[in-house]
Amino acid sequence: MESLTNTSTAKTSELWPKKPRSSPYRIVAISGEGIGPEVVEACLTILQEVARLEAFTLEVQYALLGAIAWEKMGSYLPEVTIELCDRADGIVFGAVTQGGLLELRKHFDFFCNLRPIRSFNSLLHKSSLKPEKVKQLDILIVRELVSGIYFGPSGRASDEKGIYGYHTMRYYDEEIRRIACTALQQAEKRRGLLTVAHKENALPHLPWTRLVQEEAAKFPSVIIEPMLVDNLAMQMVLNPQRFDVILAGNLFGDILSDLGGALVGSIGLLGSASINSNGFGLYEAIHGTAPDIAGKGIANPLGTLAAGVLMLEQWGEKAAARRIKQAQERVLAKGYRTADLFPQKEEILVNTETLVNLLLEEL
Repeated sequence: MESLTNTSTAKTSELWPKKPRSSPYRIVAISGEGIGPEVVEACLTILQEVARLEAFTLEVQYALLGAIAWEKMGSYLPEVTIELCDRADGIVFGAVTQGGLLELRKHFDFFCNLRPIRSFNSLLHKSSLKPEKVKQLDILIVRELVSGIYFGPSGRASDEKGIYGYHTMRYYDEEIRRIACTALQQAEKRRGLLTVAHKENALPHLPWTRLVQEEAAKFPSVIIEPMLVDNLAMQMVLNPQRFDVILAGNLFGDILSDLGGALVGSIGLLGSASINSNGFGLYEAIHGTAPDIAGKGIANPLGTLAAGVLMLEQWGEKAAARRIKQAQERVLAKGYRTADLFPQKEEILVNTETLVNLLLEEL
């Protein structure tokens, strides 16, 4: 994927402001729980090496979030974590089970979540689909991240029928327009097709199609394709290569992007960038804490590393990002696989540490 701020072929202005390069870049690492600490440390090791090779420096500070923050500081999102992030150029995040993450996203207004789904030639046989269905697959899911059902009114209550729970999917029109503009800019840079995930047959008061089409008047080269989200999920399985950019609300984007893991071979390969209007971002793999393998040293760090690549691209460090992607391609082409990629025949099973060392050698 090209730099998030590279608009050399675009007709519009830059997606996000890009500030002058700072020295050093300041990263806040939030490792979290489960395999979070393992994949974050693996990512930071690679980032430090590529920074050395490309003659820039990284300054890393650690912060707490989630259950571990609650245990140690009495808050899922401590004020000191917010203060550290306020002074950072980017946040590298692991995973948490509950508490803090939604609040962090809302605090910094990380409204735009970019989730690239890109296949690797050496892993085509790992897909749940036939290799020819996913060859050269390149989809970008643009997910709205700070509104919708995860942030609407919710609770537990009771009436004459008994006790019930509720969550409300609420979107302001301007929130839809804002993420629509970002998705349109991305589509304009790419192949010019924007698929809009919606469920307007059942949720008619959330007019994603109309609002996106109104914003699309400023992007005449982009084709708008509204699609019911259930059909969209089916089409991603039947013919994923037809898609370019997919725009989705918070809940639908969360679910659809996980399908990408099945398409490319493992959810452990996929990273994401959550960015606000100032260009400041949080970078994480799309997988969770994976408690069943936590502490065993076998987690796949490539999803978090993919997120780190997105961070470098956002900073404009395109050469460093390219180095990492090329090193990763070469390591995978040689047959090295973490456990989630189910090595077979000539493929070589490696743990997290060995994979990191192989990547360092390739760099």
